[in-house]
Amino acid sequence: MRIGVKAIFISFVLVLVISCDLFKSQDDRKIVVRVNNSYLYEEDIAELVGEGISAEDSSIIVNSYINRWATQQLLIDRAKLNLPEEQQREFNELVENYRNELYTNAYSDAIVSQELDSVFNDSVISGYYKEHKENFKLSQDLVKLRYINLEANNTNLDKIKKWFVRFNEEDRKKLQENALQFKNYSFNDSVWVKTLTVYDKIVPLSVEDRAKLLQKEKYIELKDSVETYLIYVNDALKKNDEAPLEYAKRTVEQILLNKQKLELVKQLEKDITKDAIKNNQFEIYN
Repeated sequence: MRIGVKAIFISFVLVLVISCDLFKSQDDRKIVVRVNNSYLYEEDIAELVGEGISAEDSSIIVNSYINRWATQQLLIDRAKLNLPEEQQREFNELVENYRNELYTNAYSDAIVSQELDSVFNDSVISGYYKEHKENFKLSQDLVKLRYINLEANNTNLDKIKKWFVRFNEEDRKKLQENALQFKNYSFNDSVWVKTLTVYDKIVPLSVEDRAKLLQKEKYIELKDSVETYLIYVNDALKKNDEAPLEYAKRTVEQILLNKQKLELVKQLEKDITKDAIKNNQFEIYN
């Protein structure tokens, strides 16, 4: 009887020793800090300090991180002791759900990105725009204009004004040839721009002048003792007007891309479930 007990005791000790050795071999990381049953390892803080940082600054950074980590662990442990079990279960479920979403979203994005076609032809974009025109309303005023900022005493001012207002091909060429005389300018009057952008470019615009910006085919001249601004408004749209296709194009493309992505994700979910059933990986018990 004593021999049997002794044998069992020796076996138990051997198992314990082997288990300890296995535990050591599985985790031989160097422990830096312990808070209850949580550990901070040397590898966790190894990348906190980059090259070129002094020993004193490195010490401050590491100590600050350790203190923050230890405080957080203490708070977590205290919360586990004091918060109701029901609330803790709720938190654990939220954490698990968030973890699952991270995994599934990352996998879905990786698979779907291989199938996404981010280029849509003009007919597709135009078709969607026409079908959903009522959804594309402007959130701010837009204008198409050209402008020149030059010295008030420019000797060619009259000629420049004439070229600028008439603005045929020959006039445009003349303006480009004289562009070195201008402090700032833009002749791209076929593109919609926000009036807020114009205000930043043309500072002297008064409240009254800003109202003139919303008048189509309007010439505006602003002048003081130092500078002159020549402005010609080709077209204008007000807030809540229907957004033109050329302005709404990027938004339409993003909408189409999102729709395509949702469809691909749905198809991925169907395919992965179908394959799981086929391979006996997914089974519902009645």
